[in-house]
Amino acid sequence: MGESLSNLWKGSGQKESEPVLPKKSIAEDEVSGYGSINATSCAPCLGIASRGCVNCPTCQGTGRIPREQEKQLVALIPYGDQRLKPRRTKLYVSLAVVICLLMSCLIIFFLFPRSINVQPAGLNASSIAFDAAISSIILNMTNLLNITNSNFYPIAVSKLEIEVLHLTLVIGKTSMKHLLNMGPLQSGQIYYMVSNMITDNNTYNICTWTRIKVHNILLHIQGTLTCSYLCHSEQLAFENYQYVDCRGNTTSPHPLYHGPP
Repeated sequence: MGESLSNLWKGSGQKESEPVLPKKSIAEDEVSGYGSINATSCAPCLGIASRGCVNCPTCQGTGRIPREQEKQLVALIPYGDQRLKPRRTKLYVSLAVVICLLMSCLIIFFLFPRSINVQPAGLNASSIAFDAAISSIILNMTNLLNITNSNFYPIAVSKLEIEVLHLTLVIGKTSMKHLLNMGPLQSGQIYYMVSNMITDNNTYNICTWTRIKVHNILLHIQGTLTCSYLCHSEQLAFENYQYVDCRGNTTSPHPLYHGPP
């Protein structure tokens, strides 16, 4: 009986000091208790089981990394982990895109430059004097200018330049600065006075002869209005033709129409 057992042991090709069952590796014992968030095992792939799995490239299946490489290596997260699939991602992204588009449209709508309307309102008052020695007419007139701001932001009317022409000749000039500050969607008025001298003999005779019943002279007014808004300056040109009665000594101010009470 003893010889049979001895032969059987020798036939197996193993020494007497070696155990029949192989010992588990220390690495396998250490990592057997590790698992991912989805309860998948982190044990290394050994033996026949290695055909259906691969070792983690970070820790090589041991479940541990060296302490000196703690800030260099990144742990792998399973593809099915819920942290990689936040809820309502498409909803939040779509909502952010819609809000950005809406804000952009509103900014463009309110800040888009609109026209500033400049409309001459005609003569407000005038005074006339004659110089018979040189056959000249001295005409002082006050005109009215209407300005409308169609923008959603305030503007500042910083400068006004006026030229008055009679028979293609410049007879008067004026310049004014720091005139008016206007709020959004508001209208305003500017009064400007120009002193003119007409030295044409025919015009002098028309204004002084009593046999002529109509004593009107035609004046051509050209002007440039400078407006500032949103750190930007813009020049607006305008012109107007108006008749002035040069027979009377003065023209009283015209009453302004402010609309129905």
